Amino acid sequence: MSKVIIAPSILAANFLELGKDIEMLNQSKAEWIHIDVMDGMFVPNISFGFPILEAVRSITAKVCDVHLMVQQPERYFTEFKKAGADAISIHYEGNIHLHRCIQEIKSLGMKAGVVLNPHTSVAVLHDILMELDYVLLMSVNPGYGGQKFIETTVVKTKELKTLLTSKGAKALIQIDGGVTPANAKALIDAGADVLVAGSAVFKSPDPLATIEQMLNS
Repeated sequence: MSKVIIAPSILAANFLELGKDIEMLNQSKAEWIHIDVMDGMFVPNISFGFPILEAVRSITAKVCDVHLMVQQPERYFTEFKKAGADAISIHYEGNIHLHRCIQEIKSLGMKAGVVLNPHTSVAVLHDILMELDYVLLMSVNPGYGGQKFIETTVVKTKELKTLLTSKGAKALIQIDGGVTPANAKALIDAGADVLVAGSAVFKSPDPLATIEQMLNS
């Protein structure tokens, strides 16, 4: 089994103490920091943008993984690169020029990923998988933190792993939504490489131990 990456989502962090939460992650075994950007249009919620990413980037050397839940994300690729993004993922749903967007992200020197909502089949990625650095499977409906994990995501992860293997694709599988130490092992066994965890980490009485527990799953 390849190494598992934990990517805590700062959507669940304490924004009054965001610097302290990032410093905590710097001391943790998490390798990525997941940054959810929402515009209130593609999803009903609004989160944060360039200033927060810039602030996070200024105090961490970890991978800044930006998940864009916005309409016409291509408007912002260059600005997110300037703000410190190492990787950007965009949704399959609603992006009619997906291949062009992926190529633009990569041309800016960032890793590129595609996100699938819970209702979207992995089969839609057949013709673009070889271009991707990672695929993010939403295990909740996008837009809000703290939702309950959709159990069928485990089966979907296996399907994606089979598809990747059949094509010889090297894309990582990332899971986002309701991930906890209780379901981490099932996801890893199914083929997940990157686990995004928000509430499970930041609401834990011992976030460092929770991150390590998921790594050891």
